[in-house]
Amino acid sequence: MSEYKTIFGKAVKALASDPTDTGAEGQVWYNTTTGSFRTVTAVGSWSATPSLNSGRTLGAGGGTTTNAALVSGGLTSAGTPSSNSEEYDGSSWSEGNNLPTNTDGQAFLGTQTAAISAEGRNPSNTGDTYSFSYNGTSWSSTNPTATASRNAHGAGTQTAGVLFGGYNNPTGPQNKTTEWDGTNWTNVNNMNVARESHGGAGVLQTAALAFGGNTDPTTPSSAEEYDGTNWTTIASMTTGRANVRGGTGTNTNAIVAGPPTATETWDGISWSTDSATLGTPRGANQSSGIYTSALLFGGSPYSSASEEYSRSIYAPVAATWASGGTLPAVRSDAGQAGTQTAMVLAGGRNPSNTTNTTFTYDGSTWSPVNNLGTARSLATMFGTQTAAVLAASGDSGPPFTSTTATEEWDGTNWTAGGAMNTSRFGSFAGGTLTQGVIAGGAGPSVYFDDTEEYDGTSWTSVTNMPADQGNGTSGADSQLDMSCVGGGPGTLTTHTIYNGTTWTAGNSLTGDGRRGNRGAMPSSSSPGFTAGGESATVNPITATEEYDGTSFSSSTSIPTATRDAANADGGTGAAGLISGGVTTATTANTFEWTGQTDPLDYKTITTS
Repeated sequence: MSEYKTIFGKAVKALASDPTDTGAEGQVWYNTTTGSFRTVTAVGSWSATPSLNSGRTLGAGGGTTTNAALVSGGLTSAGTPSSNSEEYDGSSWSEGNNLPTNTDGQAFLGTQTAAISAEGRNPSNTGDTYSFSYNGTSWSSTNPTATASRNAHGAGTQTAGVLFGGYNNPTGPQNKTTEWDGTNWTNVNNMNVARESHGGAGVLQTAALAFGGNTDPTTPSSAEEYDGTNWTTIASMTTGRANVRGGTGTNTNAIVAGPPTATETWDGISWSTDSATLGTPRGANQSSGIYTSALLFGGSPYSSASEEYSRSIYAPVAATWASGGTLPAVRSDAGQAGTQTAMVLAGGRNPSNTTNTTFTYDGSTWSPVNNLGTARSLATMFGTQTAAVLAASGDSGPPFTSTTATEEWDGTNWTAGGAMNTSRFGSFAGGTLTQGVIAGGAGPSVYFDDTEEYDGTSWTSVTNMPADQGNGTSGADSQLDMSCVGGGPGTLTTHTIYNGTTWTAGNSLTGDGRRGNRGAMPSSSSPGFTAGGESATVNPITATEEYDGTSFSSSTSIPTATRDAANADGGTGAAGLISGGVTTATTANTFEWTGQTDPLDYKTITTS
């Protein structure tokens, strides 16, 4: 037997702990602490994505990426072919222009902006010669296919494609192959096995795969590969699959899932069962993307579900909430600044009266410290536990009277700072004691778009926000990169970003609009989160959305529905907190947030 060193060229390393860098993938080492051989290999997973607007089965769907997919036609209810067309941009499905006719069982070639939908049927026949071309906006008729058929599969591009298999009555499953040159369809060499509703893959006319499907009366696991001239039988799938229709990738790296939930991958030599399973059981689906990043959508029975597959060497650990130390007194609408283990909170309502009390947090316990100079509520804070600014507050109420007053905290005492130019409360804020920024906010029956910067002494009015916005989540490590999320007027999903000079729009929240939401947004490009608040219909809510530096996604909910917790800075996207707020009444709760982590997916090597 060959030794590992002979094969790999190096001896197996002995390590006290598992390596954490990506170079560990495919390596083998001996962990002296656990007494086991270890490695890291990529694994796949499916996760839910936004649903189709119209559930369907047997549609024509595809694309080469997960953020640019197209689906058209299909059965949207029993016996009812559709002409409906939808496009996916990575975050939502939107209605496109319809096919020229109602049809189902079509094959797909190409991309979202340059596609062919071919063959299919309508209720009056069992196979047709339809051929339609899509330019990213509209569908138009092209020359008909060479053979009437439905439930075939396609590969290639809008100008050089191939259809294979399909079904026609009375002949049943077919082994025909038809090539497309951008103008005409031509029958070429047949497949080895007649099949319909089978899986397939391929981005080139000269390199396609066909696998599984229905071959009356059997359900094959057989697979074959097309080289532009002939079909060659290749290794069989691990499981025979009927009504699969999906599949994506190339002739050397492909993936297929369902029915009902199992996933298989092809590496150019053999098929392997993947540990990932679909969340929604189905067949007769459509898919797009590549081997390591695929999108599967629709399927039987008339499903609107959409799921994304990713293959990674990481094993994500979901974000969590945990109860932290209880505040010494119930509190809502307080100001807050610092980190999860070094926080200062000041002012707020207790429960209906405005207070001047201040507390600091060490990661486990809140402690009373010196009071604010004036009782304040709906305040905004930025900075650290030992050098913070509180401004944009209400000084009495309810009803509240907004103020321009500023107070500075040095870790021991509060002193008066420079007055703001615009009187308001419930604003967005971020930065440091000598380089801070406050934007938006509200006053009695009004919202603001005003933005002001603080230099440690005075406030200067700068470029206004794009629109009125306040009472949401914000944060910034510096004056030069602040994010503002949610808030009012009404309940917003808006995400706006300030770079120290101008405002731009970021990716919006994916769920319902909300105000009174709290969390931490350290910058526009680093992890963050926003939690709770109230929606247009529910008060308060538990919903949390996590920010990955680019976009938001639904995450682990707060244990207790909460709105109007301590406003402004609450740590980072990796470790933050919300404190106080209103549940069914004003509360002293502290909830600590740990964001999603992505450790390597270590495997212990066994002899089994």
